[in-house]
Amino acid sequence: MIQFIRILSLLALLGGWFGWSTTFAESGHDESTSDHGEEGGHDEGIIEMDSAQRAKSGVLVDKVAKRSLTNEVLAPGEVVVNSYQSSQVTPRIPAQIVARHVRLGDHVTVGQPLLTLSSVEMAEAQGNLLITSREWQRVKKLGREVVSERRYIEAQVAHQQALAKVRAFGMTATQIQVLSKQNDVSKATGAFDLLASQEGVVISDNFVIGEVIEPGRVLFELTKESSIWIEARLRPEDAAQVTVGTRARVSRDGNHWLDGEVIQLHHRLDERTRTQSVRIQVDNIDEELHPGQFVDVAILVGDGVMKLAVPQTSLLLMEGSPTVFVLDGDDIRPQMISTGGSYGEWTEVKAGLSSGDEIVVEGAFLLKSLLLKSQMGEGHGH
Repeated sequence: MIQFIRILSLLALLGGWFGWSTTFAESGHDESTSDHGEEGGHDEGIIEMDSAQRAKSGVLVDKVAKRSLTNEVLAPGEVVVNSYQSSQVTPRIPAQIVARHVRLGDHVTVGQPLLTLSSVEMAEAQGNLLITSREWQRVKKLGREVVSERRYIEAQVAHQQALAKVRAFGMTATQIQVLSKQNDVSKATGAFDLLASQEGVVISDNFVIGEVIEPGRVLFELTKESSIWIEARLRPEDAAQVTVGTRARVSRDGNHWLDGEVIQLHHRLDERTRTQSVRIQVDNIDEELHPGQFVDVAILVGDGVMKLAVPQTSLLLMEGSPTVFVLDGDDIRPQMISTGGSYGEWTEVKAGLSSGDEIVVEGAFLLKSLLLKSQMGEGHGH
């Protein structure tokens, strides 16, 4: 009770700041809208709030209209990486990890050094490259008139093979160019960097400095989280209604939803759960979703039907009935309505509103709180 009084006191203070005016008018009892109220009539709260005050307090208004309502299939889902925008960084030869240059969660760009490795095999390949490079430069300078055709071709092929080998081991063209320009065999230390092959974020880096690793060991996983996948599991009968291109929504908390689209349908049922997987692609520009999270999925199915509807953010329960706040000039009053089914973020209106009526679509809870304050202030109660 003390906490409730504190809330009402805060609302009274806010009303003073924003200039809200709340009145309580008597009206006749209307059997078509409510069975509640005092004998001979009931109280209808009216809040006076002009457009400037509504904007300042975050109360948004929109017109009621007919909308295309589509049924939804609800299912659990899991966020996974978009494999088409991901890559793994692995060594091609046995090596020891010498230094780390990025960490888990870092954003990297194409060609950015990720870590430095040292390898005996790479040292041998680098040394051979420098030796064959010297020989090839000398033979090429002498020319075919001085050296035999056999020696000329052998020097050229040996250099090309040495070059191909260091490339196959993981050195980039730039790294090879720097090594060759030094023309110093002592620089063939076997050290080389593994570079990022794509732009993205580091989502895995399972290794420690000094560790000796084998070829194919995944050291880093990179992915672009601006586009991410959701794996939703549907009952076969629900999955049968879904096609590639079907619109979908996903949410972590059931309140904030991100739009997506079905991009793939799996053709094999999970043997344990007997469900069919559907892959949804979601734009994740603000990186709200991360691999491993569980989400709620709503997939639109069927053809849309035009019905009078209001957003679910506008609906409240007052005296046990669904209610919206209707704008009339600068007056805002609660209006009980009769509702039908819910379709995603929309609820069908069967009675109580007409097309063109202006209702509060954001800030309805604040208005309800103001009416409660008004009732307490007037001593309204039984």
